[in-house]
Amino acid sequence: MSELSTAARPYAKAVFEMAQAEGDLGGWSETMSFLSAVASDDTMKQALQAPASSRQSKSDALIKVCGDKLSEKAHNLVRLMAENDRLSLLPDVALQYESFKADSEGTVDAIVRTAMTLDDSQQNRIAEALGKRLNRKVNVVCVIDETLLGGAIIQANDLVIDGSIKGRLDKLSQVLTH
Repeated sequence: MSELSTAARPYAKAVFEMAQAEGDLGGWSETMSFLSAVASDDTMKQALQAPASSRQSKSDALIKVCGDKLSEKAHNLVRLMAENDRLSLLPDVALQYESFKADSEGTVDAIVRTAMTLDDSQQNRIAEALGKRLNRKVNVVCVIDETLLGGAIIQANDLVIDGSIKGRLDKLSQVLTH
């Protein structure tokens, strides 16, 4: 997995720098998300991995499927990645692009897994507390996890805060057995 990240990073950085220079981070975010979705489709994956197809035909197929949703610069990105046999990296490039974009905007997405739905006030308190800790604007994404008894598990990039009852019981169990 880290090999894919390493190979995808230069493409993501180049797209980010170009989007930043153009003042179009949002537009490129949409483009990269769209390319990622198309490249992640099972049928398209098979076409992109077909050993009998030329790199040119793979890029042409991807561009054709995308129709008029891609700019000329996006076409060039697809062609370049095809020449280097890297079209399968498009989802990783899109993820890393979003990471560069979030860093530049000073934002972070926090996934909050809970047993029950959080109200707006609870979400705002979590966003505010995490924002102070991370020194960023936090976008809270709530996910209901029926396997949790109570509490919450919060993940923002590499930070994981396990405040779930199960997590607390696991910690207690470790303390008692050692």
